[in-house]
Amino acid sequence: MNMNGKMLSVAILSMAFSQGLCAQQSTSVVAHRGYWKCEGSAENSLTSLQRAYDAGCWGSELDIWLTADGRLVVNHDAETLDGVKIEEADFETVTASKLKNGETIPALESYLEKGKKLSPMVLVLELKTQSTPERNKEIAQKVVAMVQSMDMESQVEYIAFSNLVGTELIRLAPGAKVAYLNGDKTPAQLKALGYTGLDYEDNVLKKHTPWIREAHDLGLTVNVWTVNKADDLQYFIDRGVDFITTNEPVLLLEMLKAKK
Repeated sequence: MNMNGKMLSVAILSMAFSQGLCAQQSTSVVAHRGYWKCEGSAENSLTSLQRAYDAGCWGSELDIWLTADGRLVVNHDAETLDGVKIEEADFETVTASKLKNGETIPALESYLEKGKKLSPMVLVLELKTQSTPERNKEIAQKVVAMVQSMDMESQVEYIAFSNLVGTELIRLAPGAKVAYLNGDKTPAQLKALGYTGLDYEDNVLKKHTPWIREAHDLGLTVNVWTVNKADDLQYFIDRGVDFITTNEPVLLLEMLKAKK
C-alpha cells in the first residue's frame, strides 16, 4: 500500500470511530412522570403528558396501580394525596382524588388515549409493585391487554422493579421493550431473562459504570433515573446511555442541543 492509500485508510478508520462514538453517545430524554415542573402541571397528570410532548421529549414515564376492583389508574404513590390507599379502594373513589394541579387521578385508559394523540412520543409504562404475586401478574396482564386493544404496542415501553412483573410482561408481550429497574442484576442476567434493557438509578450506574458498555455489547438499552443536576446529566451523556429519565427535561434537551 502506498502512502496515499495508508492516509486514506487512516482517514476512513478515524471517521468510522468518530461516527461510532457519536452513535454511542446519542441520548434521548424521558420526562419523569411527565413534565410537571412548570405552571399548571403536576406529576402523572394529563397536563404533564402534554407538556412533555410540547417540550420535545422522546418519551414520558408514568406509574400504574391496580385498584381493589381491578381497574388501572395512573399515580406514583400507593396512596393518593388525600390518603386513599389505591389497592384497597375502588376505581370510582381513586379517580375522584385530586392531584396537586386540581386534576383528578387519571384512569390508565384516559392517559393512553391522550398519549396516542401525541405520537411519536413514547409512553414508558412503569408497573408499580403490587401487594401480592397474584396482583403483580394481574396488573401485567391487564396493562398489556389494554395496550394491545388500543393498538399502541409500537408507542409504549415497559419498566418494573418487580422481576415477577417484568418476566410476566416479557411472556405476555413477545417483542415488547421491557426494562428492569431494581438495579440488582447484571446485564448478562437481564439478557438471559429476556429483558431488552436496564433502567437503573444513577448511583447504581455510577458504581457499575462498565455495565453501560456491557449492556450495549449484549444489545440491551440503558436508561438511568432520576438525573436532575447538570453535572450528573453530563456524566451520563458522556458515557453514551440511551435514555436519561429526568425531572428537568428542558435543561437536558438544551444540553443535548448544545452538544450537536
